[in-house]
Amino acid sequence: MTRTLTGLSRRYVAALRSYLKKGPRASLQPAQGLGRRAMTYGLETLDLARIHEQALIALVLPSDSPGTRDSMVRRAGNFFAEAITPIEKTHRTAREANAHFGRLNQRLCQRSEDLTVSNRQLKREILQRKDVEESLRKSERHYNQLLVQSWDMQEQLRYLTRQLLLAQEEERKKISRELHDEIAQTLTGINVQLATLKTEATTNVKGLQKKIARTQRMVEKSVDIVHRFARELRPTVLDDLGLIPALHSFVKSLAKRTGIHIHLTVFAAVEKLAGDKRTVLYRVAQEALTNVARHAQASLVDVSIEKLPHSICMKIKDDGKSFQVDRMLNARKNKRLGLLGMRERVEMVGGSFRVESAPGKGTTIRAQIPFTNGKGT
Repeated sequence: MTRTLTGLSRRYVAALRSYLKKGPRASLQPAQGLGRRAMTYGLETLDLARIHEQALIALVLPSDSPGTRDSMVRRAGNFFAEAITPIEKTHRTAREANAHFGRLNQRLCQRSEDLTVSNRQLKREILQRKDVEESLRKSERHYNQLLVQSWDMQEQLRYLTRQLLLAQEEERKKISRELHDEIAQTLTGINVQLATLKTEATTNVKGLQKKIARTQRMVEKSVDIVHRFARELRPTVLDDLGLIPALHSFVKSLAKRTGIHIHLTVFAAVEKLAGDKRTVLYRVAQEALTNVARHAQASLVDVSIEKLPHSICMKIKDDGKSFQVDRMLNARKNKRLGLLGMRERVEMVGGSFRVESAPGKGTTIRAQIPFTNGKGT
């Protein structure tokens, strides 16, 4: 690559010298050719700018008159502008590069006026140019870092989208399986019982009442299963009564099934939050407590929702085993949305999400959601 840059730099100096000698009517086609050649080498606008700067230093002499130097710098600027035209047509940041070149060209004009001073001033000017080049290299590195971060964010967004689709499909499979394995079989049993009742209605009156009671229990079981599905998909109490009753209902049900002691502290004004924000708080609590029941091996969980000056903060702390938070948030093969899904829900309404987990201290999840103008809207 160094040999390529050296060869291109020589061609550039020769073409620019020829252009300056021929006067104002000289053709700019050689500049375009150099620009296209630079593109084939994979060079950027800044690379060509450095070559142009070196060419000016070689061609504009201190012995030239100020008027001659100014004229040469302006015409050389036209030559450079024509040389970067092919790059500008394909580079997304052409306008920024052109603006940067304008500033660079102004600095070069200013520096050309300083060529009449002593050799010490010239050396100092060269040192200043080196500083500028270092700044450009730092800016380029920073731009590359931002580009990598952007790629990472895009990859994470694609991963989240895939996980959402997988989660939806898994939920549908679960509902389908439950409907088939529990409700369908129960209803089939009811149908068999009813057929038996129809046959025995006139012959075995004494056993009829027992079979009717058994059939009623099967119907009640089916109703309970349907109600459980409905609560898991979207609890009606959240829409009808609000966040606090919905949380109390879920916490009570989970504690009964798992034996985990769950302590809930909520302030009444949380119901003033907008519906979507209350839904986010409920879903985060639901997911977090479900994860505790499945993985944490905890015996005690504290759930608190408190009011801050301009926001609502929900904290869920358990005394179970810890885990590596960063690994879970960045896991590529995790089939559950888990922490990533909770974080996305909170950030979707302008909030912030944080997880802390340490051996012997359990796990603490914090979801902070802002009010807008003191209200939940």
